[in-house]
Order: sequence, then structure tokens, then C-alpha cells
Amino acid sequence: MKSFLKTIGVLGVSFTLVACGSDDNSDENTNNGGSNGDEGEEETTTIRISASNIPHAEILEEAEPILEEQGIELDIQIAQDYVLPNMALADGEIDANYFQHRPYLTSEMEEKGYDFEEAGAIHVEPIGLYSQDYDDLNDLPDGATVMMSNSVADQGRILSLLQDYGVITLEEGVTVEATEADIIDNPKNLEFNMGPDAEFLPQAYESNEAEVVAINSNYALGAGISPVDEAIAIEDEENPYVNLIVVQSGDENNEAIQALVDVLKSDEIQSFIEEQYQGAVIPAE
Repeated sequence: MKSFLKTIGVLGVSFTLVACGSDDNSDENTNNGGSNGDEGEEETTTIRISASNIPHAEILEEAEPILEEQGIELDIQIAQDYVLPNMALADGEIDANYFQHRPYLTSEMEEKGYDFEEAGAIHVEPIGLYSQDYDDLNDLPDGATVMMSNSVADQGRILSLLQDYGVITLEEGVTVEATEADIIDNPKNLEFNMGPDAEFLPQAYESNEAEVVAINSNYALGAGISPVDEAIAIEDEENPYVNLIVVQSGDENNEAIQALVDVLKSDEIQSFIEEQYQGAVIPAE
């Protein structure tokens, strides 16, 4: 039986857990110094969740005190890349992750056969294009290089952004799934470097390795780069790249997971996101 949310007996709100690894008669849920399972003893639920450092873990940390009042503790495990959090979720090492947008989740499930579900949509991080030498995409020289991550899900996103700014033209109707082969007009003869992992792109920008570098906002913020002030082109909030709480299929309706989602979508946390990130991170509708 897969491991899900860990439960220990302390003050808090009791939740019905999914596949918690113990039966109804178990007396494991006892508090040190407590009443050894007396009726009325309340429980706390621990959710093990993998999250990118910025902004995801910061948002979770802001939500922690509210969740603790509901008997829920977060075990936040910082994700350093876009691969391991889904592997850990599939292996049951964590109960949820919070780092990825919907197109990336879709591609991961199609490619690797993960049986995951969205538990809630929390925020959008507009992706930005950055340049050390140019303030406007229209000023790029012939043959300029655009560097982006090796994530296929991000590539369509960035090509669509370049089209929105009038730099290239894609096949009609092609957006999220766009690849370089879908470019039908490239008047500046832009070259595309799609090799690096996303976490290395801020360093590539700061060392001026390409005329334009596309950086995911979480990595930009983590490197002290302001998407609002420094990007020469940036997505608006009307895009499909909403960041999600993701769980194994069947766990999306777990009471503790839904309580987490409700808190993250609350007015208090949405106001925190707006004030803390000033448009670099936008609460989901």
C-alpha cells in the first residue's frame, strides 16, 4: 500500500486520510505525554511537499501558520530541478509537489506514464526574455541567438512569446506545442539554443552567453533578477502556464490536500503573492 500523509496525535483538526498505512484500530496516533489514544484526541497531518525555492516554498511558508491552526503541518522539501519532484511523487517519497505548470505536467505524464492529478491551480509566473545588450527585441541584430531551456513545454511558450512581440511567425493555430519547425517567418534569422537546464539560465544571462536568454520567473527571482524591471519582453497573465499542486491520482480529494489548496487560494495568501512579487508572480483566477 502506498504511503501518503503521515499522522501523529497532537492538538489540531482530525482529517480522514487516504492510504495512510495503518488501520482504524491502530493506536499509533498518540501524543508523547498524551492520553494514549483517548477519545477526543485530535490529530495533526503532515504533508510532505516538494517545491521550488522561490516563489513556491516562500508561498508555502507563508501558508504554514494558517494550516497549523487547522492541524496540518508542512514538510517542505526544496526542489533544485524540474525532474526529481515528479520522480519522488511517483515513488511515494512525497505526498505532493508544487513547482510545475500545466503544459509541463501534461508532457511529463505523457512521456513518463505518471498517474498524477491536479489538486489546485495556485499562481502564474510570466516567463521573460532578458538581454544585456538590447532593450527591445526589434533591435536584435541579424542572426542573434535566443537561449532557452531544454524543456519542450517551455520552448513552445517562448516561441509564442516571440511571436506575440512580432519577431517571428508560427504556423497558424500553433502555440503551446510549437517547436522550431513551426516557424514560418524569421526575418532576423534568429538562432535558437535549446540546450541548458532551466536553472542555469540566470547564469547564462549574467555572463552574456546569448543576445537573448529566456528565464522562468522562479529562477530569475532566485538569482535576484527582477522579471518586472529587467525583462525586455514578458508574458501577460493571460496564459495557460498556471502552477499547480500535484498529487498521485486518487489523492486530489484528500481533506488535508484540499485544505492546503484552499489556504493557498485564500485572500490572505493571494494578497501576499501580489505584494511580495509585484507582478512577477500572479495569483491564479
